[in-house]
Amino acid sequence: MSQPTFEPLADNALLVRFGKIIDAAHNARALDAARQLRERNPSWLRDAVPAYASLAVFFDSGRIDAADPHAFVAAQLRATLRNQETATAPIAKIIDIPVCYEPEMAPDLAEAASELGIAADELIQRHSSASYAVAMIGFAPGFPYLLGLPDSLALPRLTTPRTRVPAGSVAIGGNQTGIYPRESPGGWRLLGRTPLVLFDAARAAPALLTPGDQVRFQRIDTAAFERWLKEP
Repeated sequence: MSQPTFEPLADNALLVRFGKIIDAAHNARALDAARQLRERNPSWLRDAVPAYASLAVFFDSGRIDAADPHAFVAAQLRATLRNQETATAPIAKIIDIPVCYEPEMAPDLAEAASELGIAADELIQRHSSASYAVAMIGFAPGFPYLLGLPDSLALPRLTTPRTRVPAGSVAIGGNQTGIYPRESPGGWRLLGRTPLVLFDAARAAPALLTPGDQVRFQRIDTAAFERWLKEP
């Protein structure tokens, strides 16, 4: 297991790198490091934000009695992670995400299936039967980057991104699956849509999903999608 590297990210932030590729092992180390740091909860810690293979550590330099706060935080993290064995990403919760794969909510489904050389129903079956892990949240508040897409479903992003992607759109980009939490531009292939609200600033926990969560997609029809929207 390679040792993590450290580099300044901002005046008040340090980036810890565990590797340079997207895979479950590197992500597990990033999530485990975030967990350890939050459990220690040193007075200088403001936030620990995991990504695929790295961890951004934000700190309060006013609470650090050292000439070089970055070096101080790096030393603290080395001590914390020195005994980090092969990490297992913590499972916060398992969440079923209803997804409507009907054509009106899946503008790229038919073309994606054609490019993969399979029927649309086969693409839906493979996509909805896989088990996914939330590797990180990014791009937009509440946007989950999910690991676990079958290799057979990997697709390049659109050559020309859309200027408008509906909220709740479930999509493939490269070897990843994600869900757009709000209407926004985007270049991933849209395979369906969920009626769930992934991010709501008024909720006690604004983001529905957090890194480490496990996600399963549940296929629903248009009628069920409409019923979900009407539920309080």
